[in-house]
Amino acid sequence: MAKATLTISSRNYSSWSLRGWLLAKFGGLEFDEVEIPPDDAAARAEILLLSSSILVPCLTHNGIAVWDTLAIGEYLNEIKPKAGLLPEDLALRARCRSICGEMHSGFSALRSALPMNLKGHFPGFKVWSRAEADIERICTIWGDCLAEHGGPFLFGKRRGMADAMFAPVATRFTTYDVKLDKASAAYCKTIMALPEMGEWITAAKLEPEDIEELEVEF
Repeated sequence: MAKATLTISSRNYSSWSLRGWLLAKFGGLEFDEVEIPPDDAAARAEILLLSSSILVPCLTHNGIAVWDTLAIGEYLNEIKPKAGLLPEDLALRARCRSICGEMHSGFSALRSALPMNLKGHFPGFKVWSRAEADIERICTIWGDCLAEHGGPFLFGKRRGMADAMFAPVATRFTTYDVKLDKASAAYCKTIMALPEMGEWITAAKLEPEDIEELEVEF
């Protein structure tokens, strides 16, 4: 199998890059990383939620380019079916795709109010009421999945596509010290304790660039 490349932008701020990177890691795909600096106009527009299309991350494998995070997950599930990115059961796959799609296209208030910032920590941060509704919905999704499938991941004992899609939310909840119910707090800790997350966060904290628009001020 040919070597793959994954194009990413800022590790500290880019939730989409983290999702794509985790999907490739969870899928067991060997790949090289190509980093676009956050001062690149296209990458910056996507990080600041000003772009209508998300072209980073982009996975290139065997001459095939896949640049949407959901598409990357589906592609990896096809070429690495034993990795278990999606559940084997048809009904569970449908549910997994549904919550991944909801994360992919929704929760705009949460994204705006709590931008991903792995270097930051803002205890006592005041969350907008609209963002609180998004947080409540996410915790409902997590709670339902964990109760039904027994955890520690959303669809059971194996991490998968849904966990990669929601991982940046776990970082946001940690950064802004969001108060969560017991099950959601435990799930956040599970995600943040993953070795892949540790690798990503360590590299993020070494990035020299800061994007002022995403730095919270009191």
